[in-house]
Amino acid sequence: MAGGADSFRALLRAANALLQKRRYHAALAVIKGFRNGAVYGAKIRAPHALVMTFLFKSGSLREKLKSIAQATYAHSRNLAYFVFTYKGLLAAQSRLQGKKIPFHSFLAACIGGWLVFGDNNPINSQIIMYLLSRILFGLSRLAVEKGYIPQPKQDPFPLVAALVWGTVLWLFEYHKETLQPSLQSSMTYLYEDSEVWHDLSDFLIYNKRTDSK
Repeated sequence: MAGGADSFRALLRAANALLQKRRYHAALAVIKGFRNGAVYGAKIRAPHALVMTFLFKSGSLREKLKSIAQATYAHSRNLAYFVFTYKGLLAAQSRLQGKKIPFHSFLAACIGGWLVFGDNNPINSQIIMYLLSRILFGLSRLAVEKGYIPQPKQDPFPLVAALVWGTVLWLFEYHKETLQPSLQSSMTYLYEDSEVWHDLSDFLIYNKRTDSK
């Protein structure tokens, strides 16, 4: 028993010593990036899938739990693969050119995005739309910072909020099929289901009656 414990401690010391070696830093960063991508993807997707599944999807408890597990696995796997690919390509480019330049990041992420997120499915679609909204905000701020557009005299956020909500509700009312399915479900719950009730039970307590009355 003591020999086994000593061997484990020796192995642990060797692993910790390896992690401190600068020559392996790039390769180890790729591995940790894979780990962090998997963990972060699961943390983000599991609660979202849990809420959306139990709010809007029908089926047995087993089917709902299976759907949650599949969505969580897909998000976790894709993010892990992307981080692994991105950091690996970044390290390879930096090694080949002898230094890191901004274009390396763009090219590595483009290749990773094509390979990992190129499949048009609900999980990837949600991730891309999440990123797109933040890219637009980021590019707008960068344009002001670099002087490409003048600094607004007033906060433009109220106007942006008005245009976003005006556009999305117009699309929902007249071109619903253009919106992403989960957004359609959310808006149907908020704006269409609130138009229908039969008595106090499905007016205040439930959204829809489950009986045949």
